[in-house]
Amino acid sequence: MKIVKILGFLFLGIALVSFTLNFDFDKITDDEISNVVMAYYVPEKEYAPENLPLEQLTHIIFSFTNVIDGEMKFRHDENGEKLKQLVAQREHHPKLKVMIACGGWGADGFSDMAHTEENRRRFVESVIAFNTKYDLDGLDIDWEYPAIPAAKTGARPEDKQNFTLLMKELREGLSTLEREQTLTFASAGWERYYNNVEIKEVMKHVDYMNVMTYDQIGSTSPFTGHHTALGFIELEHIQDTPAWDFLESRKEEMKKRGYTFKPRSVERIVGYCIENGVEPKQIVIGAAFYGRAWKGVPPRNNGLYQENSGSHIGWSGYSQIRKEFEANKNYQRYWDPIAKAPYLYSAKDSIFISYDDTVSVRLKTEYALKNKLGGIMFWQLGNDTKEESSLLKSMFDASIKGK
Repeated sequence: MKIVKILGFLFLGIALVSFTLNFDFDKITDDEISNVVMAYYVPEKEYAPENLPLEQLTHIIFSFTNVIDGEMKFRHDENGEKLKQLVAQREHHPKLKVMIACGGWGADGFSDMAHTEENRRRFVESVIAFNTKYDLDGLDIDWEYPAIPAAKTGARPEDKQNFTLLMKELREGLSTLEREQTLTFASAGWERYYNNVEIKEVMKHVDYMNVMTYDQIGSTSPFTGHHTALGFIELEHIQDTPAWDFLESRKEEMKKRGYTFKPRSVERIVGYCIENGVEPKQIVIGAAFYGRAWKGVPPRNNGLYQENSGSHIGWSGYSQIRKEFEANKNYQRYWDPIAKAPYLYSAKDSIFISYDDTVSVRLKTEYALKNKLGGIMFWQLGNDTKEESSLLKSMFDASIKGK
């Protein structure tokens, strides 16, 4: 989801900055929040809706429902009661929009559901019934991905056109509800995705596109890197590293497959989407409330763009990173000024960790504001620290007008 020629990234010596402000949250209104701050939320027994920092959000997206027998349903019935508990919090936070997400990584059924007019009608009717039953404020479609059989999900070339039809018909259906509905979809942070959607047409029917600018490099990557970078990274920024050597060795193979490697980042994909006709105000960029770690990483360049011996942790929530790694004297925090992203490296343990921290999520939020984007979202709320100086608090503070 980085320094010219010489990749000697300067450690800025920035201790984690909390940016805490003395606000009376009961007095904060949506009018004072200058962009969308949207959280995906997976219910947890230890993190009930009444304990969530909902005053710092404009939208919360309960995750997930699935396409089951052609309809939108919970896979586990008990989630219905948990969703009701979340919706009940609007009594205390009347400006909050409570939405439902359908899909997620590895979720199947979309291609078959969207393939015919009859199937789409059945699905839309189920969405209308679902959102009416739970008194929701909207829907997020997380189809990963149209026409791409990721995680062995069903896919067909016609998904490209059928996705447009699905979003159009969802908008028409949701518009019949008495309660105003927000319609969004989760999009990828890499260009190939947009070859398989009619993006200008789709955007006519939705409020926001939630760009998943995380997982930009996976745990199985043969080299380390940033999984959720903000800054525009060029190939020249990784020259003279093992990452560059690996990519050079695969250049011909990639060419045969019609693929060109481009380092991924928020700035790259936002620029690409705007060039292809997406209105900035409809783009919501993503932050990661989790990190990825590799083991067996040599100390050259403080571990960045180096070979590794595999995943140390496929992912770990920010709360775990702060407690176990940021606080560990064997780990040093580095700042990459090109990627505008932090990372942790332990020469003792040979472990490299890519993640977002309070500094980087504030920069992402400020980037969204400066460029008049729709706002910022993140996966997912339960991964944040429960301390006052949380990732969400850093986003929220940056989103308040005049701060």
